Amino acid sequence: MLHVCAWLWGEKYDDSYVRKLAGSVHRNLTEAHRFICFTDRERNLGAGIEQWPIKVEDYRLTQVKGCFARLRLFDPEFQATLGIKPGDRIVNLDIDMVVTGELDELFNRTDGFTILQGVNAVNPCRHNGSAWMLRAGYRPDVWSDFSLDVAPTAPYYEFPDDQAWTFAKMPNAGAWGPEAGVFGFQKPGWPPGTTNLPVGAKLVAFFGWRDPSKFEHLGWVKDNWR
Repeated sequence: MLHVCAWLWGEKYDDSYVRKLAGSVHRNLTEAHRFICFTDRERNLGAGIEQWPIKVEDYRLTQVKGCFARLRLFDPEFQATLGIKPGDRIVNLDIDMVVTGELDELFNRTDGFTILQGVNAVNPCRHNGSAWMLRAGYRPDVWSDFSLDVAPTAPYYEFPDDQAWTFAKMPNAGAWGPEAGVFGFQKPGWPPGTTNLPVGAKLVAFFGWRDPSKFEHLGWVKDNWR
């Protein structure tokens, strides 16, 4: 079974981002799947989206930079609570991603853990937490060894974050990147000097100030981010 997950807390993004991501996942994924959004409060997410509250004890992880709350998906007890069985695939996506192609082949991998790599322009960390996939039951120590106190022991760029932690724990993880159709918008691997969608693109992540809402004048964003 395939479980596609996203997270929404705070005020930076509104509910429409989740609805657009879920809609585009459903349109581009033929394999049986579910879409889960973990939220800090009851939201208007609509049909086709399971809404689960972020665990109360994890609220503190949403109050600091680093997206650490997402590491809870490595917790086998949490997986079981969600009805996820050992060996199931758990896909985690940023809510401001744009799905631009068929996803079945992308998610049909046997790695224990696969993550977007090679798209960071300045940060030397190879991992980028915008998109990753986990086999349920794999490497529970990524969660059990984690705390806000130990997070800074992993090498990081500007501040400790979840991608620095996963890279420290799993430096040889499976990779998604431009060769697999996963791109960072205008980041390494993106055709230089253009806003055109690269050939074969399936997922496009937006980093920093870049946001799909700022690029709706581009045809491929308008057509797919809905």
